[in-house]
Amino acid sequence: MQDYNDLRLAIEALSGGSNTVIMDDAGLPSIVVAMPKMYLSDLLEDAPRIPHPAWIVDGVEKDVIYVSKYINIVRNNRAYSLPAQDPKVYFDYEQAIDYCLNKGEGWHLLTNAMWAAISLWSKRNGTIPEGNTNNGENYYVPHEKGVPSSRYRDLVNRTATGTGPATWFHNHNVSGIADMTGNVWEWVSGLRLLNGEVQVIREGSAAVYDREIHRIDSHLWHAITEEGEYSAHGEQNTLKLSSLSPGDHIENDHLLGVPQYDIKIDNYAFAEKDSTGNFGYYDCRFSELRAAEGVKIPLVFKALGLYPENNSRKDGVFVVRNYGERIAVRGGKFDSFDRAGQFALHFYNPRYYHGGNVVGFRSAYVNLRGDRI
Repeated sequence: MQDYNDLRLAIEALSGGSNTVIMDDAGLPSIVVAMPKMYLSDLLEDAPRIPHPAWIVDGVEKDVIYVSKYINIVRNNRAYSLPAQDPKVYFDYEQAIDYCLNKGEGWHLLTNAMWAAISLWSKRNGTIPEGNTNNGENYYVPHEKGVPSSRYRDLVNRTATGTGPATWFHNHNVSGIADMTGNVWEWVSGLRLLNGEVQVIREGSAAVYDREIHRIDSHLWHAITEEGEYSAHGEQNTLKLSSLSPGDHIENDHLLGVPQYDIKIDNYAFAEKDSTGNFGYYDCRFSELRAAEGVKIPLVFKALGLYPENNSRKDGVFVVRNYGERIAVRGGKFDSFDRAGQFALHFYNPRYYHGGNVVGFRSAYVNLRGDRI
């Protein structure tokens, strides 16, 4: 087994201690960014000083969680965070979970709660990241480019992990987390739509249990009410995604209208609501997402990146298929153009979608026996 202590010391020195190297149970390294505990008041206006849900892991408050610095690659069915690599693509949600859990205790697929906390931090600090959103370059600033790692014909697709400029990191510094905007969409754990109802795995439990927690019939999926309470599925006042535009029976990919939050669903984008096929959908800018008249949006929805606190043209797109089970992906891809963004969210694909060449993932680590490593 190789000794990576020199690598760890170099990474920590170069990042001022914010980055480190964690070994999995095979003794192989991943470069991670330490994310100290944040409070809602750090991230949202007029929010109470209570820990953001990402740092409540199975009911235990954590001081730090370690997030993959880079979109992951896979070696021997394990996820690794390393620079200058072509991101892993062509796999489904359950495989992403397995690649992370295979690394040993504490490793898990990055939760949506943590993705949202990082994104809110970036917005609050004025460092919303740019990225590979226009075939190898930044749509808004074309001279910003990454090193190509995949091409199709004459076009660049993916860029190698962490090879973009500092503005492609979550803090606009190379000590940060790379490529959260563009390059590839990323599976995140603990967030889905089930026939239009928003459901989460609460309190960071997605970081603790084995793959059984993520099953479609897991009892740990919870809906959320207008009051911000976790609830059983299908309750009257749980928040759901509907639209003023009716759906149809047309079995091809097509836009129908704009989504909105409601406590009932007047319109499904596809009339056979249990289908997992890719037919009609609703979409809007994340910053333009709204609720039906009289419907309240709880603070936890903003904390989980499900509803905008304020407007930003660079937040990205919000896409909904409110029929069947749809697992969340975030961030955008290499040809999303102005639709990519750190808050971009697709409730678009079922768990068994293989992701094509446009969906990746990143692992995270939490010390389940204490706080720091």
